Amino acid sequence: MRRVVYLGRHLMLKSKYLDKLSNGRFTTIRLGIIRPRYREVFIHSGGAMVAKARIVNVSYKRVSDLTDYDAVMDGFTSRQVLIDELMRIYNNVSDDDWVTILTLEVTRMIGHRDGSSIGLNPVDIARLALRYNVPMNEEERRILQELINEGSIRKAAIKLFGSFNGRVVIRRVVRRALKHLISMGVLSNH
Repeated sequence: MRRVVYLGRHLMLKSKYLDKLSNGRFTTIRLGIIRPRYREVFIHSGGAMVAKARIVNVSYKRVSDLTDYDAVMDGFTSRQVLIDELMRIYNNVSDDDWVTILTLEVTRMIGHRDGSSIGLNPVDIARLALRYNVPMNEEERRILQELINEGSIRKAAIKLFGSFNGRVVIRRVVRRALKHLISMGVLSNH
């Protein structure tokens, strides 16, 4: 099977593999050909976002070409234990199937307070708020979308309000979005 999947900004990780994140750099082996669209991704586990990471390498192999080294790098004791786990997750895996080995570097753990942003910048909070449909009106949605488009509060304020004074409004919307993300359980505040 040569299944091609495009990876967006969000990567799911089973909670039993969360200890990988503490190493700072880890791999995850997924069935099929995975083509990342972005270099930075958010890692989700157990229904919440737990980290932000940068994809530092992507390689492809057939299941038959996986080695003990690949298995150990992915946190398994041997090639056979890795293949058993792939079979358990994906049900039907053959030696001819392709897998993708993603190597990631954790750039920020999320859910631990870092000022008032829980380790996320305003653009990240805006992306999450729109992705998780945080309750807001159309104007707030438009403000967050413009923040994403412009990449900074300053640029978005000039575009939306014609001056830097609009930064106060944008920050207020971002703070509201963050509170909703915490109350919805997407982010943790401890």
